[in-house]
Amino acid sequence: MGNAKVKGKVAAGGATGGTILGVDPGLNITGYGVIRSTAGGIELLEAGIIRTKAKASLERRLLDLHEGLGEVMAAHKPSVLALEQLYSHYKRPQTAILMGHARGVICLLAAQAGIAIESFEATRVKRMMTGNGHAPKDQMQMAVKLQLNLATVPEPPDVADALAIALCQQQMSSMQVQL
Repeated sequence: MGNAKVKGKVAAGGATGGTILGVDPGLNITGYGVIRSTAGGIELLEAGIIRTKAKASLERRLLDLHEGLGEVMAAHKPSVLALEQLYSHYKRPQTAILMGHARGVICLLAAQAGIAIESFEATRVKRMMTGNGHAPKDQMQMAVKLQLNLATVPEPPDVADALAIALCQQQMSSMQVQL
């Protein structure tokens, strides 16, 4: 996997249809979470982060992200990739540009694998999970812990964000099925 490090994995399980990969994109740290709906509820298959080396070239970091997330996708074969939409404060345009690079790699991976992409605004995810579109990180971590019946809150917050994005996709999918 090159220099990228997949860290903080939680749980493991096999993949079947209806598997959702949630991704909180970043060039330094990309959080991911893989879930699946079962008769007994929502099953957490895997969650973690892909960390790239800050001092590596942009090209190397994008390649490491591609390889790391590619491994997760190959292992779980998700049917959909739920991805946080790009947002950056106007005072930090460089951040938006770097995030755009990372998000582009993630979208390319999904396209290469024939996986549908659903995008979610961060405020929408927070509102769906907590009722507050501006919920702080610790509240999001607690909401994910409760929804997935975890013993502890997911760490780091990038993992909780990715799982929250996946949970929102699962909720949207189940609402569409009920209609």
